[in-house]
Amino acid sequence: MPYATTNDGVELYYEEAGSGHALIFVHEFAGDWRSWEPQMRFFSRYFRCITFSARGYPPSRVPEDVSRYSQARARDDVIAVLDHLKIDRAHVVGLSMGGFATLHVGIAYPERVRALVIAGCGYGAKPGMKQQFHDEIETSAALFEQEMAQAARRYTISPNRVPYQNKDPRGWAEFARQMEDHSALGAINTLRGVMKERPALWELVEEMQRITVPALIVCGDEDEACLEPSLLMKRAIPSAGLLVVPRAGHTNNLEDTEVFNRALLDFFTAVELGRWGLRDPRSTKPGLLIEPKDQAAR
Repeated sequence: MPYATTNDGVELYYEEAGSGHALIFVHEFAGDWRSWEPQMRFFSRYFRCITFSARGYPPSRVPEDVSRYSQARARDDVIAVLDHLKIDRAHVVGLSMGGFATLHVGIAYPERVRALVIAGCGYGAKPGMKQQFHDEIETSAALFEQEMAQAARRYTISPNRVPYQNKDPRGWAEFARQMEDHSALGAINTLRGVMKERPALWELVEEMQRITVPALIVCGDEDEACLEPSLLMKRAIPSAGLLVVPRAGHTNNLEDTEVFNRALLDFFTAVELGRWGLRDPRSTKPGLLIEPKDQAAR
C-alpha cells in the first residue's frame, strides 16, 4: 500500500490516477479515501488525481493521543501528501471537515494552490453556536465510545443527510456502510482534536479576505447549517464564486455527482484559461445604478 509520511511521522494512505495538473481530494468526517471514487473516475481523464485517508482513518495510521489531531495538522497533512508526491501546486477540493482543511490550506499555503473548492463547509461555525457545537461533539464522541456501527448509523442519518437518502437510497446505504468500517478511536480523536478545537469561520474573515487564488464554494440548499457560512465565504474571499445546488444536502459529491463534477470541470477550465479573477469591486455595492465616479474602474 502507498503511504505518505507527515511531518510528525504519521503514515497516510493515498491512491492516485491520471496525469496532468494535480487535483487532490480531502474527505469529510463521515468519509475516507473511498468517498471520492466518482470524482477519481471522472477527473482522472483530465488531471492527476489523488485521494487519501486522513490520520485516524484506516488504512492510514490512527494515533492514540488526541493531541496529535488538530485543524493545523489536518491542513498540513494535505501538504504532506503533495510533498511526498513531489507536487508543487494542486487544485485542492474538500468537503465538510475536508472543506475546512482546504480553506486553511488556502490561507496558509497559497503558493501550493492552483484553485480551491470548498464544499459543504461551515457546520458549527455560526456566531453563538460554539457551545451547542461543542455539546454535539461530546455527545457524538460518547456514541462512538459505545459502538462504532450504531454511532455511524446515527451520524449518517443526520438532518443534512436526509436529502441524499431520499434521492439515492442505494448510494446513501453504501456511504453509511463505509463509515461503519472506520476506527472508533480515530473518529473520537478527530471529533475532539480537529472539529471541536477548530476556529469558527467568523473568526477567519480577515484571513479569508487575503485569499486571491481562485475559489469555488459549493453548498446544498437543504444543508441548513452551511448556507450562511457559504455566503460568508463568498463575500469574504475576493476570488470566490458560489454554487448553491437545489434540493440538495451535505454530501454534495455523492448526492449530486453529475452536477458537482460538471461545475468543478467548468471551474477548473476557467482557472486554467486564466478566466477566473478577483471580483469586480463595483459589484459589491448596493443600488441599481453605478455611481459616475466608479464608471472608470475598468
